[in-house]
Amino acid sequence: MQNNIQNFHVKTFGCQMNVYDSQRIADVFYNLGYKKVSSEIEADIVLINTCHIRDKAKQKLYSELGKIYKIKKTRSLEGKLTIIIVAGCVAQAEGEEIFNRAPYVDLIVGSQSYQKLPILIKKKLLQFNRNTKKELIELDFEPKSKFDDLPKEKFTNEVSSYLTIQEGCNKFCKFCVVPYTRGPEYSRPVKDIIVEAKNLVLNGTKEIILLGQNVNAYHGETLNKKENNLGQLIFKLAKINGLKRIRYMTAHPKDMHESLYMAHRDVEKLMPFLHLPVQSGSDKILKLMNRNYTSKDYLKIIEKIKKFKPNITFSSDFIVGYPGETDNDFNKTLDLIDIVQYSQSFSFIYSPRPGTMAYKLKDLISLNEKKRRLKIIQARLKKYQEKFNNSLINRSIPVLFTNSIKKKYQSVGYSPYMQLVRLEKTKNMKGKIKNLIITKSFYKSLEAVKEA
Repeated sequence: MQNNIQNFHVKTFGCQMNVYDSQRIADVFYNLGYKKVSSEIEADIVLINTCHIRDKAKQKLYSELGKIYKIKKTRSLEGKLTIIIVAGCVAQAEGEEIFNRAPYVDLIVGSQSYQKLPILIKKKLLQFNRNTKKELIELDFEPKSKFDDLPKEKFTNEVSSYLTIQEGCNKFCKFCVVPYTRGPEYSRPVKDIIVEAKNLVLNGTKEIILLGQNVNAYHGETLNKKENNLGQLIFKLAKINGLKRIRYMTAHPKDMHESLYMAHRDVEKLMPFLHLPVQSGSDKILKLMNRNYTSKDYLKIIEKIKKFKPNITFSSDFIVGYPGETDNDFNKTLDLIDIVQYSQSFSFIYSPRPGTMAYKLKDLISLNEKKRRLKIIQARLKKYQEKFNNSLINRSIPVLFTNSIKKKYQSVGYSPYMQLVRLEKTKNMKGKIKNLIITKSFYKSLEAVKEA
């Protein structure tokens, strides 16, 4: 069986940070001289970058592994080697359990260790040469080492690019696995972020989305060892020539700060859209979740940022059916939605995650009741999203085009408010910002037929 690695395929589940991580993993593989292929059937290395936020995401991993194992057996009969790698948060949380359930997996790499992939692959190839099999697993929390040791050149630039500035979380919300899968908070140095951002812009990026599990807890050091917060960092990034738009996610209400409010007021490149998860409108549930703010505190933040940036819109996350949630608690969440009137949102039924503080809580809410509440909350959120989208009809808004042609005769991009916008146009619009007259609105998108 030939064991010279020539190409790879990366499959990504989960959040925006996983997308960023997969791009950097691809950079590692490119740096080794491997080529990216679009199908697992062609790939000598298949890496799945996993998510552990909800149980459904974990089960999706094992379903996918079963399919890849069949491909691996077929390729083996053809004399081809296939290395299966599981990376990311499920790898970090479940480690050995993955080997138990899927013994055909070759490598397991945690969310903070994928910079070690070249060494691990080399070890695996030596095992194949010696006809030995030993579990290879790397789960250390080493965020500084990860960012320091990744290739400096980025091969996977886009018009809109993710840039991780902060990882991990110290909040320990009782439902959340992040402190256990990503570790404690770590903030990258300011210089490293500026260098990466400039590199992205030089290679065609017009918009940078700053990422962190708790992005507004960012406190990276400058060259003179002073700490900068997220607001200060945004002011620095805004000075990069060629960078047109800045966004950040995901923020925590407890870490909103004055210089961040000022950045929303004074930095034109910072888009008027904020994703600020609230999870529940009930103070009782917020306390049970260990969120450390009340609904009143949250609404004060919303009002304050609107004073600094009157045209800003908001997005949020909601958990439905958290243990102990009554009809009254649920109704308080609906009341909060009516006050804020989010332009976008995400809502989910509570998913107990092993290892979290909430995992063993007694859950007396039936699945049917959770589904009922989810249906109600999603209908309410949809109403306000459609209301905001409708308000833009016949207005001119600037759109950054991220794809040249998604369908025949169609270009797509994003508004300042993170809405997908379609334009009926044949020429290549990728990377351009154009003012468009919005002619139609839908639940999750807008449409334009001409430039303003």
